[in-house]
Amino acid sequence: MRTFAPFDLNNPEHHALLVTLWNSGLPADLALSPEFVHSVTRPTTGGVQAGSIGFLEDQPVGVVLASAHPHAPPSMPCNVGWIDAIAVSPAHQQRGIGRGLLAWAETWLVSQGAASILTGCATRHLSPGVPASAIPFFAACGYELCDWTNWDVARNLADYTPPPSLREVPAAAYPAQPGQEELLLGFLRQEFPGVWSFETAEFLREGGRISDFMLLWTESGVEGACKLTFEDSHWPMGRYYPYGLPRPWGQLGFIGVAEKRRGQGMGLALLDAGLRRLQNNGVKGCVIDWTDLLDFYGKAGFVPYHKWAVLWKKMG
Repeated sequence: MRTFAPFDLNNPEHHALLVTLWNSGLPADLALSPEFVHSVTRPTTGGVQAGSIGFLEDQPVGVVLASAHPHAPPSMPCNVGWIDAIAVSPAHQQRGIGRGLLAWAETWLVSQGAASILTGCATRHLSPGVPASAIPFFAACGYELCDWTNWDVARNLADYTPPPSLREVPAAAYPAQPGQEELLLGFLRQEFPGVWSFETAEFLREGGRISDFMLLWTESGVEGACKLTFEDSHWPMGRYYPYGLPRPWGQLGFIGVAEKRRGQGMGLALLDAGLRRLQNNGVKGCVIDWTDLLDFYGKAGFVPYHKWAVLWKKMG
């Protein structure tokens, strides 16, 4: 008999169950850790999250997590919901548990104001999409493939050298320093007022290091920024699935320059500065996650690492 019960976001045993079920159905290079699950189930400003556990004969065999942002800042959508994770034990698939969990999540998301639902890619996500193996399940449940693909790209920084196309620019990049939080946030609010601005504010609110960011300075002030992750950063490296790469691990996240500075080589200069800083700190295996800019990052020797499909469903 199938039954369902709430997933407790604050219960380490429920976190461990999700880890076990997820890891039982995916390759080792996409493994979850309890630390990672804990990091994405903490409260988010203006956001809500809930989950359900599926049972067969009183045995927990499936989990779903979903999130929405009904009180999002004006620059972010408040009518979108996300399926953060859905996992069913391989030994208990094809028995209606996955469909039941997904139906529960859809109903809950609609109650939070969601007019459409996406797989993965939430503001605090477990993944920026789903692996190809999950596409048939979602397609059978009425989801359609979006017309874009999210990629993680990676390389070993041990032998990194600046790209041949790098040119001198009238700017310099330095690690952000305590007291420069508002400079960083002000730049992002002006130039990238959506997810990047929101996630940075959340990271700093939770006590993340300001020095995990690089600031690009010109004669006009801060006109570029990028985010780095080290193995001791506040948000765990596991969220970038670096396990197929040599340690120490590192990540380069969002990177952007002011609109008036684009096309002048400053983006590549900021990328190079961030990568050299990671390299100087001993990082070898480096991930740049959630991008479609394969050509841009290819200039620095990055190649496709993980491919994520995004599916969506219109509700109502």
